[in-house]
Amino acid sequence: MPPAEPRVLVIDDELNVRKTLAMLLERNKYQTATAASAEEGLRLLKTQTVDLIITDLNLPGLSGLDLIRRLREGGAPHSDVPIVMISGFGDTEEAIEAVRAGAADFVKKPYNNKELLVVIERALGTRSLIQENQALRAELKQKFWFGQLIGASERMMPVYDVIRRVKDQKVSCLLLGESGTGKEMVARAIHYSGSRADQPFVAVNCAAIPEGLFESELFGHKRGAFTGAVSDRIGFLQAAHGGTLFLDEVGDMPPSAQVKLLRALAERKVTPVGDVKEVEVDVRLVTATNRNLAEDVRAGRFREDLYYRLKVVSVELPPLRERGEDVRLLAEHFLREYAREYEKRVRALHPDALERLYAHAWPGNVRELRNVMEAAVAMCEGEVVRPEDLPLEARAARAAGGAAASLGLVSAEEFPADGIDLDALLSAYEERLLRAALSAAGGNKTRAAELCHITFRSFRHRWAKFTHGEDD
Repeated sequence: MPPAEPRVLVIDDELNVRKTLAMLLERNKYQTATAASAEEGLRLLKTQTVDLIITDLNLPGLSGLDLIRRLREGGAPHSDVPIVMISGFGDTEEAIEAVRAGAADFVKKPYNNKELLVVIERALGTRSLIQENQALRAELKQKFWFGQLIGASERMMPVYDVIRRVKDQKVSCLLLGESGTGKEMVARAIHYSGSRADQPFVAVNCAAIPEGLFESELFGHKRGAFTGAVSDRIGFLQAAHGGTLFLDEVGDMPPSAQVKLLRALAERKVTPVGDVKEVEVDVRLVTATNRNLAEDVRAGRFREDLYYRLKVVSVELPPLRERGEDVRLLAEHFLREYAREYEKRVRALHPDALERLYAHAWPGNVRELRNVMEAAVAMCEGEVVRPEDLPLEARAARAAGGAAASLGLVSAEEFPADGIDLDALLSAYEERLLRAALSAAGGNKTRAAELCHITFRSFRHRWAKFTHGEDD
């Protein structure tokens, strides 16, 4: 269905002007409506929808300037419709005042038809961009609002609680967890569900920035500050002004940048490289890492004062293997997402496929599950994803072979010539089994101990060897 022709309202007290403008617009594929006064135009707007208004400045009763002010009042009908002002000789100051009051542009009499059409097209294009931007922001809010995070396991409840508590505050928040657990998704949820949702969200992967460019990227630079700085450039902190700056893999930040970031956070000002003037910034900082920052602090790799400023509020995202039923919820969500994207009639997971997903250890966490489900939907030839559609079989076979070798289930001929590290292999296999049992038990250690046919005390002791007691 072709798009509707834009509808333009022409307001002028001279009949000939209204007719001439209407003919010009209709020849150029615009629909038109006309009014002889601002009051008549306002009455018409209560019952009709228009995309643009062309009005004379000098009108009987309410002037064109009065009309603009009336339309730009909060809650007025068509308050966002672009207005093009037509002004006569000597009306320049009033026309400028009209633009300040909210007019999109003004054209002097006698106007050139081509010039007027260009102004109209430009005003409509600007409105279209604004509407697209508003729609995109609304879509982002819906997509990343924390109610859209998938997961109902007990391990996710502290994460939701932190999002709820900090979303409307400027407090710094540190997200911890393994790679692929969804730290950026949580950062976006904090931003888009809170009071800063209409402001910028800037995501930066610290591990991807070369050390020599870190300060320039974070704080900006002036033209000529270094070789290759051919123009002024604002940094990520300025780009996020009023909104949220998300620094992923913050543990990879070089020491020199750590010092400057700490100062910027303390003073709420940045100094671009090569400049002497400070620029004020207002950002909410959310950081993330899969490293043990506390250990990095002890080892002198990360500044202690910056560490404590970043972790005013901190939360650890649980690995997928500890989220139990969330595996199914996430898998079904990704199935629906990729079924739409690939336009396939895939609608469900076969019970055996679901069992295979539950049994997998998910070293890549939610990111790995997303990739697995995308491949499964792409390979599925029916409406139900079956075990053979999941790209896990080869991995499972390799894991089983490795486990067999670890347990000594090989012949003498197959035994490695240089031997094995039995303790290390047994320890690795024990950890894998404990994690799988805990995943199958939905994170419940008592149930996981029962699945392993050992006591809860024994399970807890064994588990502590691999977590160093961090989750007890």
